[in-house]
Amino acid sequence: MENIIFDDCKKDLPIDQLHNIFTLVGWSDGSETDEMLKAYNVPFINSTLVISAWENRKLAGFVRVLSDKMFRSIIYDLAVDPEYQRIGIGCTLIKKCIEHFPNSEWLVQTKDHNANFYEKIGFKKIMSNGSDVFLNIPCKLFSIEE
Repeated sequence: MENIIFDDCKKDLPIDQLHNIFTLVGWSDGSETDEMLKAYNVPFINSTLVISAWENRKLAGFVRVLSDKMFRSIIYDLAVDPEYQRIGIGCTLIKKCIEHFPNSEWLVQTKDHNANFYEKIGFKKIMSNGSDVFLNIPCKLFSIEE
């Protein structure tokens, strides 16, 4: 991971590389219209926080977050190109998000088979609904000691 650079300023990620990762991780079947592809990065541009991982000019992974920057932050997309998986990029992306809003509650919805990844970072399961799992890290401003 020594050649990976993390960027927390750029939200306008290259559409072709963004779409490629969505396809590689199975979030897209490649059937998007040209109109959809032109706007593929709009959700990222309009997000509160986007952190991307790069090797030279190649997008290796990304995470996007919507947040009020104080009480609640929600992870909407975390994806790493399979070529770059299992070397710590996903974990680093999440940790960098939390560094931005350290007191915030962090929420994520994922599939059951991905829950362990988030639990290793400090998230706790709060609810399961079929194959979907909801995890969080509580807001430090409102945490009640038991």
